[in-house]
Amino acid sequence: MANFRFVQSDSALKEYADFKVARIDGQKAQTLRQFFDQISRELRFPDYFEFDLESLDEALNDLEWLPADKIALYISRTDVFLSQEKSEARKAELLNVLDVAAEDWKWVDEEEGVAPREFVILFQPSDSLITLLDKEGFVYDDLA
Repeated sequence: MANFRFVQSDSALKEYADFKVARIDGQKAQTLRQFFDQISRELRFPDYFEFDLESLDEALNDLEWLPADKIALYISRTDVFLSQEKSEARKAELLNVLDVAAEDWKWVDEEEGVAPREFVILFQPSDSLITLLDKEGFVYDDLA
């Protein structure tokens, strides 16, 4: 199953009722900095989070401070998500960090001393997001 999945609306999140759902409003995340602000608040990142892609990668691959073992990152209003971010490469880097983090959690072994978790990224679909995902070669599941 792909790490990126589409859900049409908040009501479609019922499939994820047993997940901690971190909600990112694309209207309020039109730049990477705004996205970092929202995700750090939603997932209660530690104070040492540095609001950049490297720090995001580290935080998403840790999550030890969250009691939930199933976490869904839900990004709504993707028609405007990162719309003020000028660099397409930076948008792709963010998507790559999210994709790799979700994939890495699939392979965590309790013997490594890390509690396994399920981490998925849910998007409200939009033409602009689908275009970006397709252009960058990301795989996604349509749950709509």
